[in-house]
Amino acid sequence: MTHPSTPPKHFKVVGLVSTGHFLSHFYMLLIPPLFPLLKDEFGIGFTELGITITVFSLVTGLTQAPVGFLVDRFGARKILLCGLLLESAAFIWIGLSPSYWMLLAMMGVAGLANAVYHPANYAILNASVQSGRIGQAFSIHTAAGMLGNAVAPVTMVLLLSVTDWKTGLIVCGVTGGLASVLIAANAGALQETASQTEIKQPSTARSGLRLLFSQPILLGALFFLCIGVAGHGVSAFGVATLTVIHEITVTEAATILSAYLFASPIGVLCGGWIADRIRHHHLFAGVCFVAIALAFFTMAGLSMRLEVIAFVFVIAGFFSGVVSPSRDMLIRSLAPPTEMGKVFGFVSTGFNVAGIIAPPLFGYILDHHNPSAVFWTVGAVSLLTVLTVVTTGQKRERNLA
Repeated sequence: MTHPSTPPKHFKVVGLVSTGHFLSHFYMLLIPPLFPLLKDEFGIGFTELGITITVFSLVTGLTQAPVGFLVDRFGARKILLCGLLLESAAFIWIGLSPSYWMLLAMMGVAGLANAVYHPANYAILNASVQSGRIGQAFSIHTAAGMLGNAVAPVTMVLLLSVTDWKTGLIVCGVTGGLASVLIAANAGALQETASQTEIKQPSTARSGLRLLFSQPILLGALFFLCIGVAGHGVSAFGVATLTVIHEITVTEAATILSAYLFASPIGVLCGGWIADRIRHHHLFAGVCFVAIALAFFTMAGLSMRLEVIAFVFVIAGFFSGVVSPSRDMLIRSLAPPTEMGKVFGFVSTGFNVAGIIAPPLFGYILDHHNPSAVFWTVGAVSLLTVLTVVTTGQKRERNLA
């Protein structure tokens, strides 16, 4: 029987899994910086290029829950390695066979591979890390993903300064392949739940579906959906909204958004320490979302100096980060140990759905309403998130009573 790891093995496990999560987010943002080059190379418009990102997100959203079942059935280590190798190969192939249709097809393949990380990573962390350290493990895992987002555009810019975009993508793909070799070489440290290592059970697809469509798990998925909608509203439309309602320059607004995005991973790391020391994660998360809502209501309703705007945005970014480990701890508490993959895969689909519906929603608001309505909506969705997270936590506590 396996047992959760203790330091220094704990750090090894978290490091390996976080490497996979870093690459997941890194690959998500490799293609968008290339849009101007690809537009000329393929003779197409930005609409066609945008469709490639939609395909990536749509495939991930449709396959993440089924992949969770595969994680629980065949083991998280195998699925994680398959996903990382597949995504690496997809980007290598885009570089080797550059055409729009190959790009579209390989973005679909990459979207399928991307569906692996959340169900597999959370299953491994839950099985491998001591309960008293799991919040910190979740926080490092989340922060690694944020770092991947930040590094990807810079990496492509640096590669383009020394080579062409095709070679740049091949280099990035090979890097993922090397990372998969590193993870495979240390796979013994990545423990799995008893159902995958010791217990041979018949298929439990029906009971798994019953679990996913139970009220607490559905509320958890709605919880993730609300977080995703609010996050997209800020990251995608924050600059445009700030320039209109507060009459600041694009450079000033972009700097403020960068401060928000920088504050978030700092909050995540602080939130991991907090999550390991509290019991009622749903109440703590509720307080964080109230703080986020108040910050954006303030942004929408009051005229403020530039320094105050930046401060309020940083506060919102910090709280959006600090809540993440408690969010994950709450979902962990809802999932039986042998079904961690499918539960995290299912609820994480809320992020993908948000990525599909939020951009047109906020774009419509910005086009047809007072621009401050963007921040009012972000605040309102944050308050709705309070309702979902508190209700989810209460359902769990009643079930345990």
